[in-house]
Amino acid sequence: MWMEDRIYEIAMTMLPGVGYVTGRRMLAVCGSPELIFREKRGALLKIAGVREEAVRKIRSKHLLHAAERELRFVNKHGLKLLFFQDADFPFRLKQCEDSPLLLYYKGMADLDSRRIVAVVGTRNPTAYGKEQCVRFVDALKDTGALIISGLAYGIDSLAHRRSLDNGMLTVGVLGHGFQTLYPSLNRSMAEQMTSQGGLLTEFRRGTRPDRENFPKRNRIVAGLSDAVLVIESAERGGALITADIALSYNRDVFALPGKVTDQRSSGCNWLIFDNKAALVRSPEDMFSLMSWDVHANEPRQINLFEGMNGAEREVAEILKQRGPMEIESLLLITGKSPGEITRTLMQMELNGQVSARPGNVYALA
Repeated sequence: MWMEDRIYEIAMTMLPGVGYVTGRRMLAVCGSPELIFREKRGALLKIAGVREEAVRKIRSKHLLHAAERELRFVNKHGLKLLFFQDADFPFRLKQCEDSPLLLYYKGMADLDSRRIVAVVGTRNPTAYGKEQCVRFVDALKDTGALIISGLAYGIDSLAHRRSLDNGMLTVGVLGHGFQTLYPSLNRSMAEQMTSQGGLLTEFRRGTRPDRENFPKRNRIVAGLSDAVLVIESAERGGALITADIALSYNRDVFALPGKVTDQRSSGCNWLIFDNKAALVRSPEDMFSLMSWDVHANEPRQINLFEGMNGAEREVAEILKQRGPMEIESLLLITGKSPGEITRTLMQMELNGQVSARPGNVYALA
């Protein structure tokens, strides 16, 4: 039964015209990928965003056969599938309205680690950029943070490598499928990361590292993190895309200032000037702004989730990050059924964990 469930999950990501938002709507209405494939044509077409082409594909056995081949590849290479409805789907990422429906993961790091920092920057760092990257990653070791980045040349690779050298966990998010590794020079480092962190992607095997895939990769880097640290960046580039996406997700963004004449610091300087990133002169600046006590074994704040079950914790984290929210938005983000969300909110209200507001809006109490 587990194998059959996985086949339907993979097949759902192969449906033409079904992206992140439409996929969540289908799950909210039908309940699961298998039930989507068993639903009547007319009912599917009533779901906003679902097209006739997708419904025809659902009726095709070729799609399930393709998904079965994909699952064989997953099992052969020791990959783990993380579906949007799974309890172990990354918690922070699930809050993002455009999060993937399915992730392919190889590694041992907890993607719900207490602290996660994305370290990003230019592919051609200066000596200053390299020095500061090492300085910040070294300091982050004391926080117990998981370091994530995009496994690209430059700052990404340096952040991963320094994390490994420090005995820290680090996760690389790929802009392609697991059938290849780009850039190939990072292959040995990537292999080490699978036993000291991990590799993660939303792309199926055979997906090439094409240009349009990297902004999609960057949104996962941003969505997984508590904070994004931009070490060095020109006025255009993946690091600035990641920073902009992080802001849209209400994540903290930090940038190191550089010389006004230095092209490779112009992006960081602009983020600071435009109030899109907080200026940090040192790791201590960043820790202070994040309210992190690096000498404490536990966070200073009271554990908000104590005594909550998985569904309650998920709703509480969404409300904590995004503020008061209508039930319809919670349905879209969580992918749960209306009944599940209603029961969860009622129990949380009885427990004094949320409060109801006019217009079917709920907020943390």
